[in-house]
Amino acid sequence: MTTENTTETEDDREGDNDDTGADDDNEDEIESTDELPLFDAHTHIIPTEARGQDPLSASELVGWMDGNGIDRAVVLPFDFPESYPVQAPSSWVLEEVNAYPDRLVPFCSVDPRDIDGEGAASERLEDFIDRGARGFGELKVEMTIDDDRLETLYELCATYELPVLFHTDQQSLRDEVGLPKLEGVLTSYPEVNFVAHAHGWWSHIDADVEQGDLGRIPEGPIESRGRIWELLAEYDNIYGDISTLAGWNALTRDHGYGQELLESHHDQIVFGSDYLYPGQGIPHFDLFEQFELDLNAWANIRYRNLESLLR
Repeated sequence: MTTENTTETEDDREGDNDDTGADDDNEDEIESTDELPLFDAHTHIIPTEARGQDPLSASELVGWMDGNGIDRAVVLPFDFPESYPVQAPSSWVLEEVNAYPDRLVPFCSVDPRDIDGEGAASERLEDFIDRGARGFGELKVEMTIDDDRLETLYELCATYELPVLFHTDQQSLRDEVGLPKLEGVLTSYPEVNFVAHAHGWWSHIDADVEQGDLGRIPEGPIESRGRIWELLAEYDNIYGDISTLAGWNALTRDHGYGQELLESHHDQIVFGSDYLYPGQGIPHFDLFEQFELDLNAWANIRYRNLESLLR
């Protein structure tokens, strides 16, 4: 797929849902999946070497996107010390992606431990939004997902209409088997769209889940439908981000269940890679060859769902 449509200006677009340059007339002419726009919900830029890997600049990220047919990508900061060996603060991310307004979509985040009251959090978020932030995340902090200190941030995301992309496992945004805390958050903040990422979420594609599975990638065939099927069916403010091996494994460990999930919930799944460093292998591009969906379902997963979430 080419990326020539992504060079249009804001004035050329008819609305927020046309960010990729696709419109109804163009879609009528599309005959194959790889002709559809591709919008990556989960990438990063990294300022310094980390975990033995080279840093990743905005220009290098865009070059990688060009090589893999990605039209646009969300860029997520690392504002929390425990989220990555090096931090990539929101302010830095917003500045770095400025050169690529048609390709890179910045999110922002605020550490609830670093703010003094709702006013301070609101002021910081307003500044980030004024500078171009269109979502909140990656929320990856060592708390339970329903920690009282997160309430102010969830409430502000409702006020500013920011989707929240969060990472849940045994350390970050912790929950219990069955995801009862997440369900409480979904119920308490129905105006907020949450995008779930990582092991704690994707392990629940299977009903056979143990506490240790929330921090690792389970293997083997799926026994029966797990909790995420129910949450996706019951709540319209939860989405699944397929990035990282946790998401890829969930869809491919049992092809039949993966196919069924994509068919039944294509309107709540977003494509993501979690690209972090130059040369990183990303198996997720094979998704479009391994599963059979109609073009409408692929369009939802590839770009429509994500576009609909952005403020």
